[in-house]
Amino acid sequence: MSILFSGRATSGASAHKVGIGRRFVMFWVNHLRQALASLGELWRTPSASLLTIGVLGVSLTLPVTLHLLVKNMQQISDSFTQAAEISLFIKDGSSQTQIDSLKAILQGDAAIARVTHISKQQALTEFAEVSGFGPALNYLTENPLPDVLLVLPKNTQAEAARALLNRLNKERIVEYGKLDIDWLTRLDAIVSLLQQAVAVIALLLLGAVVLIIGNTIRLSIMNKKDEIEVMKLVGATDAFIQRPFLYSGVWFGVFGGLLAYLIVETMLLWLQSAIVSVTELYGSEFRLMSLSVTEFFSLMLLAVLLGLAGSYLSVRRHISAIEPTGP
Repeated sequence: MSILFSGRATSGASAHKVGIGRRFVMFWVNHLRQALASLGELWRTPSASLLTIGVLGVSLTLPVTLHLLVKNMQQISDSFTQAAEISLFIKDGSSQTQIDSLKAILQGDAAIARVTHISKQQALTEFAEVSGFGPALNYLTENPLPDVLLVLPKNTQAEAARALLNRLNKERIVEYGKLDIDWLTRLDAIVSLLQQAVAVIALLLLGAVVLIIGNTIRLSIMNKKDEIEVMKLVGATDAFIQRPFLYSGVWFGVFGGLLAYLIVETMLLWLQSAIVSVTELYGSEFRLMSLSVTEFFSLMLLAVLLGLAGSYLSVRRHISAIEPTGP
């Protein structure tokens, strides 16, 4: 009796496990079937689908372009880190030992990344090469230029660099220090303003995307009102009826995101050729930064979520309102 009971329990547990596994597989099979069916529905209405995808892609292009504009401006700002370099002009009459001692002290300072000493003779030689007054400088009886220590702060932000300058100005053999960073501060302010503008414009355009997809799905629901009524008569749940429309929103997001990416990359290729011709005149190798792999997948995820949100808001409102009418 105990053997028979245990055998029945074992077979029942196995059947139960098989049932759960099968239901799990069928759940995903049904979702895949409805996803492909919704893709086929978009294929059967190419004009309306392409129009919606085009509007979605163009709407996503503007915030992505502004994001890349800010990203490249930050690249320019970061490339001018040397603008935060402090020039310490040494008092005339300071000995080489005093200069070396100050340089060693500054190199051990935790707030300083690098210290470079430019001697009087080096400064005069560079000035002669740059100015073109080399022969005239040979008539000088003494070198009028001072020794200079170039100090690069670890923190190149404007306020931190100014605080370091004020501290270094108090050194005994320092005549005065110079830090020309106001223009870089203004550049950072412009970048910050652009970041805020991008956020506002992106919110407005992404809200428009949700409304566009929602309206497209609403029209699709209205066109299939009779089919939905029949499905409800035979016992279909709202969740089952809503699923293909939700997948339509997802497909709109996928194709709209890809279109936005292609537009942005094409625009960057076009602009890069123009920028190269300008940067070559200045001996620069600046190149526009495009979307990284992480940013691309973030764009695609955002587009899919927008499509899903627009379709969800539409189906929740309209499908539940459709009820089968009596004979």
